[in-house]
Amino acid sequence: MAALILPSTSASRADEGAFLKTLGGNWAGTGTVRIRAHMSPMNISCNFSSKASDAALSMEGVCRGMLLISRSIDAKLRFTGSTYSGSYLGPRGGRAGLNGTRRGDAINLTIRWAKEVNGDRSADLTLRKVGTNGMQLKTIDVDPASGKRIVTSEINLKRK
Repeated sequence: MAALILPSTSASRADEGAFLKTLGGNWAGTGTVRIRAHMSPMNISCNFSSKASDAALSMEGVCRGMLLISRSIDAKLRFTGSTYSGSYLGPRGGRAGLNGTRRGDAINLTIRWAKEVNGDRSADLTLRKVGTNGMQLKTIDVDPASGKRIVTSEINLKRK
């Protein structure tokens, strides 16, 4: 009887594959990033290209701010069982590990930085599908001075 009410792994993988494929394509948008937790947010514009399959998503892009600053960003995710894992290269450089799960239209990930960032080595990254042609990437970290959770980057993208 239990087998009749529990979702199968193949059904779960199919659901994830369908979701991931909606995130494939070319994206452009704007947002903000804080270089350090105590600094004011800086406006940025970004372009991304993403490829999706039944069990993986890869995104590569460039974000620019203040005319002179340009940073490459990429994320590679793989879905296995019920979790996502992968890697992230953010604007501060250094490859970071990613682990998390999807809930609804959002993949909620914990970032494990290769080196200390804002006083520790972890932060949260949410990749959220917004409607049929939108995506949001948001990073939240703890401000070491106040102990409060703050948004360190938020990028709102539209399909090109």
